[in-house]
Amino acid sequence: MGQFSGGCYLSFFIFVLLGSQVPTTLARGQRGEALQHGQSGTLPHFLEEPVDAYIVKSNPIKLRCQARPALQIFFKCNGDWVHQSQHTSQEHTDLTTGLKIREVMINVSRQQVEDFHGPEDYWCLCVAWSHLGTSKSRKATVRIAYLRKNFEQDPQGTEVPLNGMIVLHCRPPEGVPVAEVEWLKNEEPLSFDDGNVMEKKGDHNLIISEARLSDSGNYTCVASNIVAKRRSATATVIVYVNGGWSSWTDWSPCNVRCGRGVQKRSRTCTNPAPLNGGAFCEGMSVQKSTCNTVCPVDGGWGEWSEWSTCSSDCERQRSRECTAPEPKHGGRLCDGVAVATENCTGGLCTQNRKLLHDAKPQGVENSSDVALYSGLAAGVVTVVLLIVAVTLYRRSQSEYGVDVIDSSALTGGFQSFSFKTSRQGVTERAEYHVMSHPQTFPRGLAPDYRGVAVGTTLGRRGKNLFSPHVSLTPRLPLHRATAVFGHAGGRLVVPNTGISLLVPHGGIAEDTTWEMYMSINQEDSSTVSEDGPEIFLSPAVTYGPPGLDLSYPIAMTIAHCAEVAADNWTIRLKRHIQDNKWEEVMSVDEESTSCYCLLEAQKCHVLLEHPGRYALVGEPLNQEAGKRLRLAVFGSPDASNSLGFTLRVYCVDDTPHAFQEVAVGERSRGGRLLEEPKMMLFKANTFSLQVSIQDVPQLLWSIKPFTTCQEFSFSQVWASNQHPLQCAFTLERYSHSSSQLSCKISIRQVTGKEQILQVYTSVVENEKGVVPFFTQSDCTITSQTGSRAFKIPLSIRQRISATFDTANANGKDWQLLAQKLHIDRNLCYFACQESPSSVILTLWEAQHQDSGDLDSLASALEEISKVHSPKAVTLSCSKEERDSEFTKLA
Repeated sequence: MGQFSGGCYLSFFIFVLLGSQVPTTLARGQRGEALQHGQSGTLPHFLEEPVDAYIVKSNPIKLRCQARPALQIFFKCNGDWVHQSQHTSQEHTDLTTGLKIREVMINVSRQQVEDFHGPEDYWCLCVAWSHLGTSKSRKATVRIAYLRKNFEQDPQGTEVPLNGMIVLHCRPPEGVPVAEVEWLKNEEPLSFDDGNVMEKKGDHNLIISEARLSDSGNYTCVASNIVAKRRSATATVIVYVNGGWSSWTDWSPCNVRCGRGVQKRSRTCTNPAPLNGGAFCEGMSVQKSTCNTVCPVDGGWGEWSEWSTCSSDCERQRSRECTAPEPKHGGRLCDGVAVATENCTGGLCTQNRKLLHDAKPQGVENSSDVALYSGLAAGVVTVVLLIVAVTLYRRSQSEYGVDVIDSSALTGGFQSFSFKTSRQGVTERAEYHVMSHPQTFPRGLAPDYRGVAVGTTLGRRGKNLFSPHVSLTPRLPLHRATAVFGHAGGRLVVPNTGISLLVPHGGIAEDTTWEMYMSINQEDSSTVSEDGPEIFLSPAVTYGPPGLDLSYPIAMTIAHCAEVAADNWTIRLKRHIQDNKWEEVMSVDEESTSCYCLLEAQKCHVLLEHPGRYALVGEPLNQEAGKRLRLAVFGSPDASNSLGFTLRVYCVDDTPHAFQEVAVGERSRGGRLLEEPKMMLFKANTFSLQVSIQDVPQLLWSIKPFTTCQEFSFSQVWASNQHPLQCAFTLERYSHSSSQLSCKISIRQVTGKEQILQVYTSVVENEKGVVPFFTQSDCTITSQTGSRAFKIPLSIRQRISATFDTANANGKDWQLLAQKLHIDRNLCYFACQESPSSVILTLWEAQHQDSGDLDSLASALEEISKVHSPKAVTLSCSKEERDSEFTKLA
């Protein structure tokens, strides 16, 4: 700060001290001037005092003072007078009072505040002079405003039960002035009008006292001041509902008419239904109990009595009783007559002037009447029983034959939300139990986990696609999963690979179980064949056992790395056969009755009926065809050099299985992920892939010469087939004091777009970062059996199948169902199935196994209900036709 010059101060004080001794004429002039500035008997009064201010970035701030009456006003900062040249002053007259007001301003820069090192904050005040003395204003502090980047505490995601308490903690970054905090829910400001939601102002915690389903979402804490606005990490809150059992139904009638049988009752997990990953109900859904039904006893006639004496009417009678045995417990009555009558005169007696032998015997007439009435009664009983039987049959069929086109059957018990895996600790319980001892297959069969031997071919009907110069090495499977499935079906998952298998309900015969398995075999890549290049786009997946007998096809989901947005590929499903060869099963764009392929952006869903080893292969049609690569950079200190640090860059096919191999290797060597993996499109234009390191601090770090740019040939990348490609950059710091490393990793295909991985890390951290070893939400679950494996409840699935398998009067059949579910090709495959609707729903289950959202199915059923008399085209095929097509491949 500059000081007042000596001459300035001296002249000012001489003016003040000698003012009373000047001649009278001068005094009068000064009194006139004083009267213009205010009454001479008043000290300076501040109309405006300097206020506290913050310097934002490098912008200076202005401090301002106004006083009346005042001959002079000067600023004093940190105890020192501010130089006169740094003041900007002006004087104006108050139009109301006619008095003069003096105003002074100074600028304070960021440099001045930073250069001040005192026990308190930088401060300034104003001093105003009048004839009677001086007045001082309040102190105004000047501080440099800032807001740190990192939150002291980020909110953490949580899972709470319905009506539980949600507490999200947030401690904003340090800042001047102190940051204000607000909460966002799903990127929208959170309203605190609801008394259920409150925020503790002291520590900025968000508290929801009673969680509702609508409280599920993504929450973000936002801190802001005059400098910047910072967002915390997003915390996902899931409000789940644990399932509860409904009431038991009444016991069913005994299943036998006579003797010892079984009756049962059931309940459903719908009170409430589990939502958002809530635990399924514990216990059994069906109870069985033995029952004893008393066997009915049909009546039998006893012996005839003796004939009675001949009456005056020339007749005699005899009788018998239905007591040998008596009818009991609903048994049938005796057939025939209980009383017999006959003539007893040998025809010599007359009745009504007729000879007895001319008259019809009364007993005979009565016997014919009884027979007539018995026949009529039997006919009536038969008709009634037939009507009852038809009614009962139609009622039993109505359980599955109702119009499920009403989508409320799906939306009534389920709510749309992102499903998660059931929490650990909840055990799976099968809801169907076989009474007899089921047979489990296979016995003594070992799954085929062998790799492909040297010389393996991959081709269309046996074409050799391997280049002679490629070195082939058999590989053992990295991943496999095994489980036992029965009639209820289930799901088999190879964790963290994008590979899964869905066995539909009813696919395995009752009273039978199969030990099924899936494994991933690392196949060697192909380069050029005599007909054109083909490469693996997915891992090779084996499922079995070989003798597996299924009633319905299974749905296998395979992750792939092809860019399928444009029609630049011919993609085929191939099956491994004998002699280490691969045969084409079908092209995903062609019609087939042996299997079905539904290709999506990152996965392919395949319906299969025959066990074996399958893979997706692709043939590029032009140079625009591309496959996705996942790029990642890991780092770790150099074990042999305390000053060294190694960066490892990986380029691998963009499938979960391929990246997991990288994660497992880095985990074993202590590496940590330095940047979120990124995706890059690698095209079939024969150009190589370049990896370079940039912006390394030259004064702090050194790198080996000629290693800043490394290159992979086109064939290495194009035919890598799940094998990770790696390049390393070894750096060395000049001093142990250099604890931070910042640089960029540039990855680009020559003439293509560049992808940047930004590295900023501490090289002396004790705790390693967590490698994303598990990349899926269900990473620890390999199998689910029974109803827990399916999104569609079994009863609703059966209703849909019963409704759409046969066209109704409105022409609404399985073809319309497939169309509304966007399955609009290769419909001949479904026509060959015993239950086309059931197979379509199996494919829908495979598509939606991650989302678990029934809304799309409900919407499709709602659209179907609005369709009026569509024109249906009947498709059909025989099982022999389907089997013969697959036999050609075997």
